[in-house]
Amino acid sequence: MIKLGIIGTNWITTAFVQAAQHTKEYQLTAVYSRTLAKATEFSQEYTPQPSLYTDLTTFFASEDFDTVYIASPNSLHFSQIKQALLAGKNVIVEKPACVNPSEFAEIRQILQEHSELHFFEAARHLHEENFKIVQEEVQNIGQIQGATLTYAQFSSRYLDYLAGKEPNIFTLKYAGGALQDLGVYLVYEALSWFGMPEEVSYIPLKLANGIDGQGLAILKYKDYNVTLNCSKIYQSNQDSEIYGSDKTILIEHAGELKAIKLISNQQPNIEIISQTTADHDLMAAEASAFSRIINHPQNKNYQKLEEEWLNLAQNVNQVLYDLRQSADINFPSEK
Repeated sequence: MIKLGIIGTNWITTAFVQAAQHTKEYQLTAVYSRTLAKATEFSQEYTPQPSLYTDLTTFFASEDFDTVYIASPNSLHFSQIKQALLAGKNVIVEKPACVNPSEFAEIRQILQEHSELHFFEAARHLHEENFKIVQEEVQNIGQIQGATLTYAQFSSRYLDYLAGKEPNIFTLKYAGGALQDLGVYLVYEALSWFGMPEEVSYIPLKLANGIDGQGLAILKYKDYNVTLNCSKIYQSNQDSEIYGSDKTILIEHAGELKAIKLISNQQPNIEIISQTTADHDLMAAEASAFSRIINHPQNKNYQKLEEEWLNLAQNVNQVLYDLRQSADINFPSEK
């Protein structure tokens, strides 16, 4: 049984803990929050009661857990990942794990020095069956002609921003913005399905505080372009599409991969190739994937898979950084 500690008590932490417990491979044993009240409130529905912490140093020094799930604001990830690894803890961290390549390189150096530890960027959709279905089907649609991937979801936090507040995801201080929060899903998809692009550019719509409320990214490949459309200030119900010389793949909701369809270029036939997944299984897929590797550290196939995920996460980090640089979006933590 993996003893799980968590940083953060927001909705995504709740979702991950519930999914992890659904796999029966994890037990929540430690909760860190900046306030004892929030840690107490979060922990009340779990039995046995996890240990509660409001000091990170004490939290990481404890033996209450062996694996930490980090769901703090983006700009805090790097320092917390370092602290966790140096304390001998496995790390599962919400994407994006780091905000720039130099941070990621330092994490990889620590992992080389502590090869017994595991590090996972929690790209939930990477481990879902529909993601894999698309990845396989891309090989069967003829010559790729391009793709348009969209993840645009109106955020209730935008209303807070308009009201003069500063929600973390709408601030440069906490490395927020549409690209970091939603575009990361699309970059994961593009790199997994098409590989690394030759050139990238990002055209954002910046809000008054400099954060990108929405944006359009262009990933240039040798023979085609992939367009990524992300937004936190409007809602889109547009399907994403991958264009082949023989067929087109339609994806309902690129962030959740709800339905995958195939349309032949020669016939008007629509074939549904996706699988239906229960809500609690969305994060359970990644939780199960991580537990298999943690529980079988000597398995060569799992070691290879973990290395592939790490390389992919580092490439995603590089592309996100290059996109930001092309749009002159810089975070205070990088100065």
